Amino acid sequence: MRRMAFLIALLASPFAAVAQAPPLTVESVMRGPDLVGTAPFNVQFGADGRYVYFRWRRPETDTLDEDYRVTVAAPQRIERLPRNAIDTIPLANGVWSPDRRRQIVVLKGDLWLLDPAVRGGGARRRLTHTPGAETAPAWSADGRTVYFTRDNNAWALDVTAGALAQLTDIRRGPAPRGTPAEPVGQKKALRDDQRDLFDFIRRQIAEERLRADTDTVSTVKPLYLSERQNVARLAVAADGRFVLATVTERSRGDSAEGRQVQMPVWVTQSGYVETQQIRTKVGDAQTRQRAALIEVATGKTTWVQQDSGAGKRETDVAGIGFSASGRHALVRVTSTDYEDAWLVVVDVPSLARREIAHLHDDAWLDGPLSGASGWVAGSETVYYGDEKTGYAHLYTVAATGGAARALTSGNWEVQQVDMAPDGHTAYLHTNEGDFGQVHFYALDVASGRRTQLTSTEGRQDVVVSPDGRTLAVLHSAANHPPELYLQPARAGAAAVKVTESASPEFLRYDWVKPDIVMIPGLDGVQVPARLYRPRGTPASESGAAVIFVHGAGYLQNVHKWWSSYYREYMFHHVLAARGYTVLDIDYRGSAGLGRDWRTAIYRHMGGLDLDDQIAGARWLVATMHVDSTRIGIYGGSYGGFITLMAMFTQPGVFAAGAALRPVTDWAHYNHPYTARILNEPQSDTLAYRRSSPIFFAQGLVGHLLICHGMVDDNVHFQDTARLIQRLIELGKQNWEVAVYPVEAHGFRRNDSWTDEYRRIFKLFEETIGSSRSAR
Repeated sequence: MRRMAFLIALLASPFAAVAQAPPLTVESVMRGPDLVGTAPFNVQFGADGRYVYFRWRRPETDTLDEDYRVTVAAPQRIERLPRNAIDTIPLANGVWSPDRRRQIVVLKGDLWLLDPAVRGGGARRRLTHTPGAETAPAWSADGRTVYFTRDNNAWALDVTAGALAQLTDIRRGPAPRGTPAEPVGQKKALRDDQRDLFDFIRRQIAEERLRADTDTVSTVKPLYLSERQNVARLAVAADGRFVLATVTERSRGDSAEGRQVQMPVWVTQSGYVETQQIRTKVGDAQTRQRAALIEVATGKTTWVQQDSGAGKRETDVAGIGFSASGRHALVRVTSTDYEDAWLVVVDVPSLARREIAHLHDDAWLDGPLSGASGWVAGSETVYYGDEKTGYAHLYTVAATGGAARALTSGNWEVQQVDMAPDGHTAYLHTNEGDFGQVHFYALDVASGRRTQLTSTEGRQDVVVSPDGRTLAVLHSAANHPPELYLQPARAGAAAVKVTESASPEFLRYDWVKPDIVMIPGLDGVQVPARLYRPRGTPASESGAAVIFVHGAGYLQNVHKWWSSYYREYMFHHVLAARGYTVLDIDYRGSAGLGRDWRTAIYRHMGGLDLDDQIAGARWLVATMHVDSTRIGIYGGSYGGFITLMAMFTQPGVFAAGAALRPVTDWAHYNHPYTARILNEPQSDTLAYRRSSPIFFAQGLVGHLLICHGMVDDNVHFQDTARLIQRLIELGKQNWEVAVYPVEAHGFRRNDSWTDEYRRIFKLFEETIGSSRSAR
């Protein structure tokens, strides 16, 4: 009896569940969401704060993403809603009136007025019902009028009387010819003769003058845009006197200066090869931005210029918005070499301008708060993010100028900032105290005092309820995908779990939290990495190792939360079970570690970032008992690029490499990403030559696998096609290519993922793994 009770208890224990899980294989882990599940997303509070709405796929229930809500007062009560129901529900992403009593929301392109105080539970009234979409609602200072954008123009709607007024007259097409210039010489003499001779002509002139004096159909001067120009954003001042417009102008796609790539699509319904027109290449003509202030009463347009600081450099000018009083407009001016940005305040109606902040980086401006700026609600104060201390932090400065005030500081980053509607609180996501975690803080803008509101290890992505009392938290750990939790908005409060998204099969596995280790770089800098130790086989007996290189360049993958590279995370468990040691490095250029780490690759990708992979290989040999002849490397996108550079320029370090969707020549990648780091190919040929693998292909040593989707609109398949031809002409051997005719940059089909990773696994097994050992 005791033995039977012991066996029953053992079978019921979580350890028994782990033991019963089937062995991991490439096929099982490449099922993606079918194994891992689909975590909650699009999490938002309802406008009344009673419910949290989200999209989710309940494990073993849904075949498609569905809409759900949970009651804040009873987190265990999850309700499934009809599909797309969230699109018809007022959410807390609307705009509050100045007295904080009413809210304007957009539902399916129409404006609705919410009045929570009416009838106890609140009421809503539809304000518009039009074919065109209304966007960007805002209140007037007196709370009587709602401003919004429709059909590329700004409008005003009296919420009580229903009167509608068009504030701007922005049109597409050439402007009509104006009043003819006064003739001179012979032409003036002929005109004067006509007036003297004919009463008919004199009457025509009189009628034209009368119509001009009495014409009330249009008293506002229109703004005409060309066919290549578009209105990107319109903001109306709270007093309704001015509109701040941001206009984009795209390059001519058919011109030599702005040629767009034609991408073939190989597997089509028609049976013919079709094409898609996608982006231009780096250094080509790019879309530009301009900002203008439009006086509502007259339609007079004044384009905001930047004539100080930028010198002869081109700039983009983007409108941000008006201060609470409407007396100041904020614009951001950015140099097209990405090294400088200016926050400029324009006073209205005088149109006087002044710079209130200048951001500069000798490499390029970026970071987690890149572009973050705006008005502190209800004030004449501007907030913005800057990396001038070496880390992204939050600053404020008065509209009148003067010294900026730092609201945060330290050797850590503010990764996201959201200003509360009351203007008193800033909500921050930061990695303060541990670069491997992200926590949520409330910061009092007046005092600068911040309070940490979350504490569970991992990452927290937080949405705050309308009343500021409840947090909806998407929390994940290194070995579990994000789940939805509800928590009171105070320090130390317990969070209540709402969802469990992973499949029962996923939950049966013993997923590890990789160790975070620091590796001495070749230059002595400590480089963070995640370490997967061999499971079931001592490292001293295995001797094989694989280094994984994450993509995107500027991305963090050494952390304590669920990775966006979750298939690779699971694949590393497959490798570890076969005795491999796996190392995943946040090389130079990665996110989360400040400005110097981010810009260390300036003008040389494949420099320090590749050195960090070499340092990782040396560390594996010295510390983990890895055989120096049995190290492989793989990665996708930027990781594929690094893999190629490693195989081409570091002979003997890596016996095998798998380059997935790799950049092979940076001159063929997109402009914003590449021009920031390497400048433009026509002006900095050295940077492009030393950073592009195709110029080093003759150095290939070891076994190389290249995998690429043929409809990749990010890193074009042309990158791989050009490299293939180069390798053929060089007479190189021990390389192979796998192509995926229907796949884009990120694969969509499980069978494609499976095929790709079978090939990667086979490559490592035959070159550095157990198959090689057997031979």
